[in-house]
Formats: sequence, C-alpha cells, structure tokens
Amino acid sequence: MEEVERVVEIVKGLAHQPNVFYPTDEEIQEKAQEIGRRTEFGNFVFFTSVRSRSAGSTVYIGSPKVMQPRLNERQKEIVKNLPRTISLLSKYLRKAPLICVKRTMGDNPHFTPHCTMFVSVQRKDGFRLAYMWSKLMFNPTERRDPDFYLVCVPEWQEKDRQILVFPEVGITFVLGSDYLGEPKKGFLRMAMWEAKNRGMLGLHAGAKIIRARDKNGKIRRYSMLLFGLSGTGKTTHSCHRHGLTEEGEGVEIVQDDVIFLRKDGSALGPERGFFLKTDIEPVNQPLIYRAATKKNTILENVMIDHQGKVYFLDDTLTGNGRGVILRSDLGKENLSSTINLPPLDELDGLIIAFITRRNTVVPIVSKLTPEQGAAFFMLGESIETSAGDPRRAGESIRVVGTNPFIIGDEAEEGNWFYEFLKAHPQKIQCYLLNTGGVGEIIGKNTQGEKVVLQKVLRVQISEMASIIRGIARGMIKWQNDPYFGNQVPEKIEGVNLDKFNLSRFYSKDQIEAYVSQLKRERREYLQKFPNLNPDIVNAVS
Repeated sequence: MEEVERVVEIVKGLAHQPNVFYPTDEEIQEKAQEIGRRTEFGNFVFFTSVRSRSAGSTVYIGSPKVMQPRLNERQKEIVKNLPRTISLLSKYLRKAPLICVKRTMGDNPHFTPHCTMFVSVQRKDGFRLAYMWSKLMFNPTERRDPDFYLVCVPEWQEKDRQILVFPEVGITFVLGSDYLGEPKKGFLRMAMWEAKNRGMLGLHAGAKIIRARDKNGKIRRYSMLLFGLSGTGKTTHSCHRHGLTEEGEGVEIVQDDVIFLRKDGSALGPERGFFLKTDIEPVNQPLIYRAATKKNTILENVMIDHQGKVYFLDDTLTGNGRGVILRSDLGKENLSSTINLPPLDELDGLIIAFITRRNTVVPIVSKLTPEQGAAFFMLGESIETSAGDPRRAGESIRVVGTNPFIIGDEAEEGNWFYEFLKAHPQKIQCYLLNTGGVGEIIGKNTQGEKVVLQKVLRVQISEMASIIRGIARGMIKWQNDPYFGNQVPEKIEGVNLDKFNLSRFYSKDQIEAYVSQLKRERREYLQKFPNLNPDIVNAVS
C-alpha cells in the first residue's frame, strides 16, 4: 500500500528534523513529575484523559495477511480516511515539539528488538508517557534486531482518536490517547508479530519458576505459564508464592504479561517492569502491594486524597487504575535471576494454566489433555462483569490465547501451540483454573434489565493458591468429570471442594442446561476457524 511506504518515509525522517529533541532520562523524569502528585510512599501518581486501550479504534494496515477480517464502523472510517490522516500527520510532525526515547526489549542473545518512541510534548503528558514507558524497557544496547518505531501524539483530536499499526514495517501511531497501555502494548504487539515470523509464539501470559516438594520429598522445578484476560487474576498469581514454604520450595517470578515461547519450551521475556492493575490489598497480594508502595513505582489514575494517602481499592475515577512497578521491587528472594525461562530439558516440566472467570458450572480446576489444552488456548474465555458492561453481565467473552494483540491468522497460533504440546507429552501439564466461582443465576427484572438472582460463591485467592500448590507438589488425586470430559480433583489440601458442589446451587436440569449451553458455545466458537486442526475442535465435543 502507498500509505505503508509513506509512513516509513515519515518515521525514518523524524530523527533528522530540528523539532526532535533527545532529553536525558533525568530531564524526562523532572518534566514529567511537574504534572504528578507525590504520594505518601514518596512515589508519584498521574492522571490521564484516556484510561483504557482504544481497541475499537485500532486498525492493522498492510498486506492481506495482517488486515483484520472484521472491522467495526469506526475502524472502517479510519481506513477510509487513512490517506488524509497520514497527510495531516506528516505536516504536524514537522512542526510539533517531539522527544525521542530509545530502549531495548528483552535481555537474551536471540531476540532483542530496538524500540524507538517519538512522543509529542505539546502537553507535558508527553514527558509522562516517555518517563513511564522507559521504566518498562531496558537501556539501549548495541543489538538492534529488529527495529520498532512508535509515534505518540496525545493531543490529537479526541473525536479522531485512532491507533494505526503497520506490523510489516514495525511502525505504530498512537493518536489522541495519553494512556500508557497504548505504547506499551504497541511495541509488544509488533514484537509478537515478528516473533511469530521467526518461529516463536508471542503469548499474553505470565511466567514463573516453581520449586515444590513432591510426595516422595524431592524438590521439583517447573516453569509455569499463566494465561488470562484482564481481571481474571493472571498478574495476581504470576506474583504469588502459593504457600510453598517448605525447605527448598519457592517461586521465581519471571514476567507478568508477555513472553516469546520457543519450540524447546524456553521463553524470552521482554520487560524489566510490570504495568499492573492496582486493585490490590496487602493480605492476599503481598508481593504486588509491597512493590506498589516503593519509591520507584509510578501510579496512574489511582485515587489519592489531599494529604497524599493512596486508596488502591477506590475505583471512583476508574476500575483500571495502574502502576509501573520495577520487577526488582518484588524482592530479590522472589525473582528469577533472568527474565527468560529455560528450555524444558533443564526442568522437571512445564505447568500451563488457563485462567478463566466463570460463575456458573465450570469446575474451579480441571486437568486437560493436550487437545483440550489447545482448545482452551483458542477459547481464551471468561465472562463480562457488571463492572465492565452491565448490559452483558454474565455473558461469555472469548479471545484467542487471551491475547487481544494477535496479528494474522489466529488458527495458525492455535495449531502451533497444539504441536508444541504434542511434542512434549511427558513434560507439559495443562489446567483450567476458574477464579470466578459457581452458583450464579442471571435473570431479568420487570423492566427487562439483567439482574443477579443468585450470587456466585467465589473462589478466594488463598484457595486458588492452594490449588496451584497442590498441582506443583503433585498431591492432587484426579477423577473424571461427568460434564466436560476432563478431570477434576477428588481432594485438595486447603480447599473445601464440597462447598463448590453444583448440586448445592442448581437442580439436575439446571446443571445440564448450563453445561449443554456452554459446550455448544465452545464448539460453535471453534468452528469459526476453518484452518484449525479438527482435533482441537473435537476436544470440546
């Protein structure tokens, strides 16, 4: 496309323009903090105009293999107006004051993209974006393979907000958003596309190492991947000890968001900082809470009073309060010495957990076959909550790989993942973890509005920690599940399984109706992918 060639020309020319400045990290920090507020912890909190990603205004542009198959009306409008937008942007970028920040993604000998961000500083929040993003990545190195560029113009007209992604040339434009999640995910999205082209699979998943004592008293060392959509507990359990306190046991936190999986089971991490949701408290999330109160942490849209006191659980401003937390602030004793996972031949195995949040009949933990594991990778399912969209509360939502940043054929990624599972049958265990609960019934009131008729019995963080501990220790005895064709536990230390028994909440007919509906939804969803291996589709039948 002509527009692709034009954006390459625009971006490559920016470095030589007189309106582009290269401030030091100290200068960026000083300018950014002028618009922040110092908290009781000595760190800073900032407030943005946009408080979540603009997924509905994001378009991928290039050859047919990267274009989105389905566009909403706003995305169609963006594509239609693309030539005009590029023309306006070209003129604007020659006039506006811009700063340039360079960083390296990753710390390994295989894949370390060189990332260059140009951000407009017409408003000081441009400095804040540069300040926060630079904390997530590594200082620039001599390794520059490949090159990614992102241009951020926060002051672009709000009504014309758009995210333009040109994956095949490694360029993204963020126009009209001052939310840090856009540049962060913008670079990671481009990296996941390039990783796939190099035979890896970019995963939206947390990663850690677990050391656990098995039933014979031997310490086993596993890598663990935790998939999950926003709000399901991916970060919470990526940064949790799970009560592994016996001698020799413990966890080594690696990454919380994205990794690049290789066919030998090793994985490359991209970041030195975590961009975490801050709906946290110290009892069940002690590691995250402690890190969030460190001086290095940078908070975004978190409630603070006139005296600087922070209220992490106050969602008056947004349910998406965030914080940039340095990985090192999680405590050296809880960290892996590297942000990468070793290959499977150096470990006792790999534990893969697909975290869902369902509230009716899904067991709180299920053990999966490789086919079922690949199916749940493709399903990437959870539910919409009342806090997210009251009109759709309780409805299923599904995102392949729990990864809303996939570029290209999603079935290709599911098939890659399935082949990976089959290649290591003795080393890989797959589980579905339900961090929601059971027992909920959604109905309608006299006005036709959806209401909760029967509340869900929720799985507590401590209970899920016990489940993961039992898996790691190999202490759970499994039995066949009569409803979904996988396996469920007979007993788990630290969890009263009887209280989650479906017969306590539903009649037999209700259980069968919920199960039948969910299995039908899953099957119909997987059948939408014509290139998907049929063994994956049949795994939910």
